[in-house]
Amino acid sequence: MTYDYAIIGGGIVGLATAMTLLQAPPDARVVVIEKEDDVARHQTGRNSGVIHSGIYYPPASLKARMARDGNLSMREFCEEHGLAHEICGKLIVATAERELPLLDNLLERGQRNGLNVEKLTPEQAREIEPHVSCLAALRVSNTGIVSYRAVARKYAELIQESGGELQFATRVLRIQPRGGEQMIETDGGEITAGFIINCAGLHSDRVAALGGCEPGARIIPFRGEYYELIPEKRALVKGLIYPVPNPAFPFLGVHFTRMIGGSVHAGPNAVLAFQREGYRRRDVTWQDLRETLFFPGFRKLAVKHWDEGWREMVRSFSKRAFVRSLQKLVPEITERDLIPCASGVRAQALRADGSLVEDFLIVRGKNSLHVCNAPSPAATASLEIARELVKQIPAFEMTAVAVA
Repeated sequence: MTYDYAIIGGGIVGLATAMTLLQAPPDARVVVIEKEDDVARHQTGRNSGVIHSGIYYPPASLKARMARDGNLSMREFCEEHGLAHEICGKLIVATAERELPLLDNLLERGQRNGLNVEKLTPEQAREIEPHVSCLAALRVSNTGIVSYRAVARKYAELIQESGGELQFATRVLRIQPRGGEQMIETDGGEITAGFIINCAGLHSDRVAALGGCEPGARIIPFRGEYYELIPEKRALVKGLIYPVPNPAFPFLGVHFTRMIGGSVHAGPNAVLAFQREGYRRRDVTWQDLRETLFFPGFRKLAVKHWDEGWREMVRSFSKRAFVRSLQKLVPEITERDLIPCASGVRAQALRADGSLVEDFLIVRGKNSLHVCNAPSPAATASLEIARELVKQIPAFEMTAVAVA
């Protein structure tokens, strides 16, 4: 089996990339290789379904640009294909005096990123979310919600309609150059491709290594655990309510998200997962855990953020502690109002010096591109990331120069 392009990973970024490739040159042979038996089984299908605005990211970063542009392109895609979505806006609320300067910093950053952001008094915030408690809030009007699993399935449908192939239950074992092409050995046989795009998410660093590429970072899996409001209490939250995030920590803190189906999720926290796809506390793969614990970058990160990490662990084991964090946003919430629901795992790239890779990380290899850091807002920005990847493929670079 020989293809022009092989995309490794059937999450939303890999599928968006395959779809974009099929829209460009005529008769391109494209295959998506996915180890699971369906699309969107991991990060794509287990996130909170938010169409992000880009307010949190430095204006010069890929995340800021691609989240802002992706917010629009995702909405347009959903409208074009009749996918349920809602632009409900969100509140970012300050609940302590020390958070007020951070809220102002976010306001300035949002304005620099070209977003429609408004600062609200507590009374104005309660007009939007009657049960919220805060000293001040930001209203980010273009944030929305969608099912990214549904989006990914639509991408997959369009890939197949355009002549692309999806190979499920196919695990990549080895990648070797063969002449000017790449030979991908899988547990289902050999696949030859002229160019590989690695969108393997939680395994992206390993796939890069198989292809002889060193991304300069290691994927560390962090599990995010969620609760769901019981139906009788869903009225306590009308949309999206977020705390002011700790700028030194890569996670946004536990928050409330109304899902596209009407349920309300609370969370996630962020704890170390003991395997790359460790969705439960008891999920342990010793190879994964050993790689994490013996990686110098993780040890340095753990020392630097031990206090924050400890609080996250406490929230993992104590529902009462989890609820206390949520009560800062909506005081009426009680333990009886929450039931556990599915967890997700975030693939966070970490450097050996202990610094987090804050932006999207795209690494070029031999006849290959490797997406080695694409956590949130990658789902929002999936079409924009795909366009960027396609632009970086040498054949498309030459085409762009010729057109110019």
